[in-house]
Amino acid sequence: MAAALLLTGCSDAGGDQLQVVENPERAAAASSPATTEKPTGRVVPADGDVTAVAAADGTLAAALTGQDAVQLYDLGRLGAEPRTVSLPGEVTSLRAIDGDIVATMPDAGAFARIDAAVAEADVVELDGAPTGVAAHGDRTLVALRDAKAVQVLDADDRPLRTIRGELYSADDVLVGDGDALVLDRLRTAAFSVDVTDATIGEGLRAGQGAAQATTDEYGRVLVTDARNGALLAFDTEPLLLRQRHPVDGGAYGIAYDSRRHLAWVTLTERNEVVGYDVRGGQPEEKFRLPTVRQPDSVTVDERTSQVVIGSAAGEGIQVITP
Repeated sequence: MAAALLLTGCSDAGGDQLQVVENPERAAAASSPATTEKPTGRVVPADGDVTAVAAADGTLAAALTGQDAVQLYDLGRLGAEPRTVSLPGEVTSLRAIDGDIVATMPDAGAFARIDAAVAEADVVELDGAPTGVAAHGDRTLVALRDAKAVQVLDADDRPLRTIRGELYSADDVLVGDGDALVLDRLRTAAFSVDVTDATIGEGLRAGQGAAQATTDEYGRVLVTDARNGALLAFDTEPLLLRQRHPVDGGAYGIAYDSRRHLAWVTLTERNEVVGYDVRGGQPEEKFRLPTVRQPDSVTVDERTSQVVIGSAAGEGIQVITP
């Protein structure tokens, strides 16, 4: 299947076997209808449209459209007022890394590590627009979207090198089992990254519209295909597509619960979230739950397995205990 995906490129795209169309655009979440079922769990109001969520050690971080800040919620006290962490720019992605919440601010040319315990941020400025951050040993990898590159920072966040290759856009970087992968959403492809040799390696098609990505406990990178409706699982060394599971209903957001081996995928066309057990040869559906409208973002608190979904249509933040 991996070979087939590599060889089925669009012949109209200048002979590029990985490019889907001649003038590519990043895949977006499908529009949601009005909700017809009450969302499972509890819904907490949010002051705007939620663009990203991440959870670490009982704290939820949420980014909202038009705000140069992140809101921190106590998942054990959902009725309490959130704390606000001011930042130098609008946040486009959030990820939990080693107990911190990492926020990217491409328009500000920076990312921040947020210590949720004290609600303080350590801002790292870069020469580029960061859209994804991952830990690689004692180094940090940063996807620089417009530079079409992955920058490597040392333990003190000083630039060591910038890795470039045949990328159209470096939209996210992930590390599975010690090996790095960069997601190119314009090309809707995944590429291996050799951090030691500072090279972008082989690439594979990531469906027809690669959207969101995360990693699982088996060292795989899980990617949603928003245009073709699928959940993809890649090995990183060597780069190989291990699974492609059809997911109808507008697959978009994704999160992983390592305690219960569940990949949670949001379906924006249906206002649902589905939990798949990914331990076997193919994902097995275990949960299907109604959500808030436009469930573009999802995260899991590893300590409690609570699933948190952000509404990009102003309907708040949904917290589910499956």
